[in-house]
Formats: sequence, C-alpha cells, structure tokens
Amino acid sequence: MVEGKSVAVVVPAHQEEALVATTLAGIPDFVDRIFVVDDASTDETAARARASGDGRVEVLSHAANQGVGAAIVTGYKRALAEAIDVTCVMAADNQMPPDDLIRLVEPVARGEVDYAKANRLFTGEAWNVIPRTRYLGNAALSLLTKIASGYWHVADSQAGFTAIGRSVLARLDLDGLYRGYGFPNDLLVHLNVWSARVRDVPSRPVYGVGEQSGIRIRKVVPRISWLLLKRFLWRLREKYVIRDFHPLVFFYALGLLLTAAGLALGTIVAILRIVSGNELTAGTAVLVALLLISGSQFTLFAMWFDMESNKDLK
Repeated sequence: MVEGKSVAVVVPAHQEEALVATTLAGIPDFVDRIFVVDDASTDETAARARASGDGRVEVLSHAANQGVGAAIVTGYKRALAEAIDVTCVMAADNQMPPDDLIRLVEPVARGEVDYAKANRLFTGEAWNVIPRTRYLGNAALSLLTKIASGYWHVADSQAGFTAIGRSVLARLDLDGLYRGYGFPNDLLVHLNVWSARVRDVPSRPVYGVGEQSGIRIRKVVPRISWLLLKRFLWRLREKYVIRDFHPLVFFYALGLLLTAAGLALGTIVAILRIVSGNELTAGTAVLVALLLISGSQFTLFAMWFDMESNKDLK
C-alpha cells in the first residue's frame, strides 16, 4: 500500500516468456496485487508467470489475441472488481524501471492527480537510447495526441507505464477504448472528457534488455493518426457541445473549413496553370492567401482556447 491506498499492477503480456519472470521479480513490495494478462501467447508466458512464486500474482488469459489495449482493460476490470485504489500498468518486457513506479503511484494515491504517466523524453538521454524511428514516431504521435486529447502539457504519448485512480477508472467506458497499440492515446482523450487531472512523471528509457518489438512504425503511425482524428472530433462534440458548450468548436470548424478551401483552390489554380497555362490573377492569389491565413488563425485561436480550458488539469 501507498499512503493507505491499495495498489495493483496490470502486466499485459504476449509472447514474453523470456522476460515476464524478470519483470515480475522487480515489482516493488508496496504493490498489493499483480494481474498478468496473457493475451493468447503461444509460448510459456502464462506458465512462467504462474511459476514466479509471488503470491500477489494472478494470471488472466485471453482465448484469442485481442491486442495490448484489450489486455490492459481486462486487468483494469479485475482491479475494479477488487476495489483497488491505484492501478498501474507495466509491460512484461522489463522496459519499465520498477524504481520509478513509486513516483507514479504517490501523486495518485495522495489525490493530487487522477492519472500519472511516465515521460521518457524529459532529458536528452532518450535521443541516445530510444531507436531513432521509434523516437521520431513517438514525437509525431505525441504532438497529435496533444491536439486530440487537450492535454497540451503531456508528452511521450506512447508510454504505457502509468497509474490511475479508482474513481476516474470507474467512470471510463472501458469497452469503448481502443484495443491495440493506440490505447494510451485513446485513454488520454477519454480522460479529458471527464476532466481528469493528468501528470507526466520523468522516467528512464530502457532498451536493449532482450525485448522484441512487433511494432511497425510505418503501419502504426498512420493507424493511430486516423484514430486520433476521430477521437479529436468525438472529444469536441462530447466536451464542448454536449456536456458544456464552448465557442472554440466554431473556431476549429471555421479554421479547418477555410484552410481546406484555401488548399483546394490553390491546388486547382496550380494545376490549371501547369496544364493549361492559365494566368494567375492578383485576385485569385489574394483569395487563396486570405483563406489560408484566416484558416490558420482560426485554428490557432481554437488551440489556444483549448489550452486555456484544460490548463488546470495537471
């Protein structure tokens, strides 16, 4: 327990027979329960978790592979069933420093925040440790997640090393969360709709410990980007239209509309000039520029309003 609050760790695992035992052995003593969720592994992941000899460990198994997000949801539901106060997530690949776990749990246990997540990008160490493609992919998705979720102060969106309080966890639509690798991004959007307080906690990046990643950046980034676009629109509707109206929706709508119109008109004019040699008139050039400038200004104002609306959720 921490600060008189019970603590559980959810360990999503798929094909992690080599590292799951090491991961479990490193989980600190203040953790009361450990839920290893075996996502239909075909190796010895579940058996080695059961053989850990740790009485805190309970292995939950999926009959079919559902994705890391689904595995975390299974663990969350088990934690809610046991009325756990603070539920954490640590991957089974031993990439999350157990010494950092207490720094995630404490602010949640004290009631300072509802959700704490690791941020491996605080220092320059991450650039030297994290593989370049993953670092750049993470940076791109972090920027998109800021816009989609409204948590402009949060970075390292792909970090799955987290802690969440029972009160906010019980309010979430767990079955409606994304089931795959974009789970932490989607969770942030849902948390914002509930005005949950979120804090980044510095954490040491760990790579080269024998982990094997099945993530393909070229496939993952477009897929999560599309997810974030849909969730962004959903958040605007839920938070700023249905639950409490805010004029920033008009700024976002006008910004996107004017920018799209400017890009479309500019593209058409450019194509006609190249193909047919049409002359570019001053009026057309001014119109395109006006649309693009107005669109960008409306969009930036909308972002600013969003930042102001969420500045206290830290």
